[in-house]
Amino acid sequence: MTNKHSVFLKAAIFATGVSGLVAEFIFSTLASYFIGDTIVQWTLVLSIMLFSMGVGSRLSARVNKNLLFVFLSVEIALSLMICLAPLIIYGLAGQTQYIHLLVYGCSAAVGCAIGFEIPLVTRLNEPYEKLSRNISSIMSYDYIGSLIGGLAFAFFALPVLGIKNAAFVFGAFNLLAAFAVVFVFWKQIKAIKTQFFGVVAAVIVLLSVGFIQSDNIKLYGEQSRFKDKIVHVVESKYQKLVVTTWLNEHWLYINGNLQMTTLDEYLYHEPMIHPVVALVKHPKQVLVIGGGDGFNVKELLKYPDVESITLVDLDPEMTNLGAKYPPFVKANGSSLSNEKVQVINADGFTFLQKSEQLYDLIVVDLPDAKGVDLNKLYTQEFYQMVRLHLRPNGAMITQSGNPYLATKAFECIKKTMQSSGFNVLPLHNHVLSMGEWSWVIGTKKGSVQQLKKYLKKQDFNSIRTRWLNQEAMHMMLHFGKPTSDTSRIEINTLNNPVLYQYQLNGDWNNF
Repeated sequence: MTNKHSVFLKAAIFATGVSGLVAEFIFSTLASYFIGDTIVQWTLVLSIMLFSMGVGSRLSARVNKNLLFVFLSVEIALSLMICLAPLIIYGLAGQTQYIHLLVYGCSAAVGCAIGFEIPLVTRLNEPYEKLSRNISSIMSYDYIGSLIGGLAFAFFALPVLGIKNAAFVFGAFNLLAAFAVVFVFWKQIKAIKTQFFGVVAAVIVLLSVGFIQSDNIKLYGEQSRFKDKIVHVVESKYQKLVVTTWLNEHWLYINGNLQMTTLDEYLYHEPMIHPVVALVKHPKQVLVIGGGDGFNVKELLKYPDVESITLVDLDPEMTNLGAKYPPFVKANGSSLSNEKVQVINADGFTFLQKSEQLYDLIVVDLPDAKGVDLNKLYTQEFYQMVRLHLRPNGAMITQSGNPYLATKAFECIKKTMQSSGFNVLPLHNHVLSMGEWSWVIGTKKGSVQQLKKYLKKQDFNSIRTRWLNQEAMHMMLHFGKPTSDTSRIEINTLNNPVLYQYQLNGDWNNF
């Protein structure tokens, strides 16, 4: 026997490191798509996989014979799991309320297999290297493979291949590694070569069928989650965008949550833009953070005094929808292609940190803060930066969710903006597809009563609107009592991210 046996064993572990980390990230991404709260799901999935690797390592100690056969079996099983588990998750996502258990279960199974494999390879490599070098070299190849897998996922697998294709491509690494080991250890496996190649042939057929049918399986799983026909799906490295259609209208979902519909978008965007523009009076430079669908920009372009609109949205796939997807382009009036509009794909928080530009109006239109990642764009620190980037007569507005089902979250946004130096004025309206919704205006000048008095005088006759008029403005300014106890609401900060907890703990069961 030569040292090539050791080299191929290490190559197999390297392949496991690559595919294993890609699998971890795939499961984490799927968990964030289907369950939500990105930070929590990534933490849970990675923790479960690491724990399961420990369990697998313990179980491998019980294997005392046929080590090579067991190792090859685990490699093949690992390839099957990594390739097919995402398809199973997609296919069952709309069929079960226990999707979280399925994702965590697949994560645990893959983690256990990886943990089971590493000690086996170490024992198989004993004849070729002394103990100290054996352990260190096996572990280093696994860790190097993990680094390559992580980089490959971030820069190639997710943005280029997508979840489904990435699973098949990187899952195949284990199958290829098994083949390589078989040919190097040919003499040792002669007795089982017939069975081995029979199993491999069956696996290849199964994976081929899975890959060929993967788009249908994925579409079936996606469609089962939505009542209307899916016409467009994009998986970006940040989120999953799904567009459905019914009666020539289109609905946009982000990670399964309704974001906007062309049917009634004006009931959301007219209240968000026109009252705050009336308070600013003739804004020239406007910053929009979020709102990559282009509908806020459409409303802003109705004002001739607006000279420039900078739209900052993290996800280029989102702004591509607003700028290039025909149904949205038609509905938003090609707003993102207007010469006054500059689209920047960047994090809104980071953009403000680096920017020296002052604005007359800043519009913040982001999904509800249901995770720590979005929470930072509703913090005291963020609102303080917004205030610094506003001219003396400037104003901001942010969406603030459902004021009745997420009352504490709504009150938290108001209180946090007040703590940042804003005079705040909340608005609300009933959006047909989304229910009751709210926004909070923040100004540098004017008391709440002065702002209310001024807005009540606005008839909006000079602007082409589909719904907003003076009577609607009166209605939007008035709220009933809070539906929850808000006496102990805390301010949302980077160090004390309470908003997303208020959001998650809303009265959603009543909806």
